[in-house]
Order: sequence, then C-alpha cells, then structure tokens
Amino acid sequence: MSANEQRQVAPESGLSKRRLVVEAVCLADREGVDGVSMRRLAGVLGAGAMSLYHYVASKDDLLDAMIDVVFEEIELPSAEGDWQEAMRRSAVSTMQVLARHPWATSLMESRTTPGPANLRHREAFTACLRRAGFSALTATHANWLLNSYVYGYALQAASLPFDTADQLADMVGEVYLPQLPPEEFPYLNESAVALVAAGYDPAGEFDFGLDLVLAALESLSTSAQQSQ
Repeated sequence: MSANEQRQVAPESGLSKRRLVVEAVCLADREGVDGVSMRRLAGVLGAGAMSLYHYVASKDDLLDAMIDVVFEEIELPSAEGDWQEAMRRSAVSTMQVLARHPWATSLMESRTTPGPANLRHREAFTACLRRAGFSALTATHANWLLNSYVYGYALQAASLPFDTADQLADMVGEVYLPQLPPEEFPYLNESAVALVAAGYDPAGEFDFGLDLVLAALESLSTSAQQSQ
C-alpha cells in the first residue's frame, strides 16, 4: 500500500493526530524514541496500524509532531524587560522539559520541517535578543551558544550516576576515592574530598554555567549597539 493510499484509510473512532502524537511522546518517555513505531502505537491506541497514516505520513512526520509537543511545554522568552532574565527562565524551562523527555534532547535541532510551536519558540528567542540590541548575526551566535550549553548539559546530566549532594558523597566514598590514590592522582583526589566536605550539589551546576554564558553574551549586545 502506498503512502497516499495509507493516509486515505478511514480513521478509527475517537482517534486524532493530537492523541496519536501525545501517545507517541508518552511511549518515547517510557522506552526511548527507538521504541516508537506505528505498530506499537496502534496497539496502545487500539487501532489498525494503517489507520495511523491518516494522521502522519511517515516516522519523520511523527517525530516532527512529537518535537513540536515538547516545544509547546517550554516557556517562551519575553521580548519585554530584561533579556538575560528572559533567557534564563526559558533555559531553565527547557532543562525541566528535557528532564521529562530526555529522548528529545538530541532531536531538538534536527527537524527540517518544524511545527508551529517550534517556530514560535525560535521567533520569540530571536525577538528577545534583537530587541535587546543584538544584531541578526550576534543573535545567531547567542542562539548557538545557549542551545549548545543547554542541550549539552541535558545530555551530560542524563548520564550522571548521581543527582543529589548525598548521592555524590556516597559515590565519592564508595566508588571514586578507591580509584584515586593521592600519590597517583593528587588533584583528582583533592577535588573529590573537597566536594564532599563542601556539600557540593551537582544540581547547582546548570545555573552556574548559565550565568557565565549570559554574562559573556552581554558583550555581544553592547558591541552590536555601539556599531549601530
């Protein structure tokens, strides 16, 4: 059966594209994006596999729609008020959303046919920076830098074997220090001991790095304004 013929199959009662896409997102949250297939979705929805093609043309079409649902959950940066605070709020929101949907992190920038929520997010992001004095070029630099930091952090955080200061302290004492004899790894041993003594909480790293990134971007805004 061709793709056109598949999309002409009568839809199942109660089925909609929104319901299909939301269920696909839930399935990806549980099993990863590789666990999403038309056959699996059909089973979850109690529908015929071919009927799903009435709503999406292909797996790529489904992924575009799934990523758009993820973008819907991210707070849009406001073009009014302090641009750094707007970017900070949006970046924190993005991290919270990606924590709920970790499968989406590597796909956020890969879609060549973005949906409306995706485009609204990008428009708001650019508008915030442009109204803050960034040029079209420096706003693009800022976009790359902020996205690289947020998505990179999300990928790294998802792979860490600890989430809290207590968990890190346990890992240091039970796993890391035995592998770091001070005579061979003096600086790593010193750092591990110091982190535990300070009650270091890895959850604070995102805000620490984000503040540095935003402070660095301030110079781009100033330079763009001075050149006008």
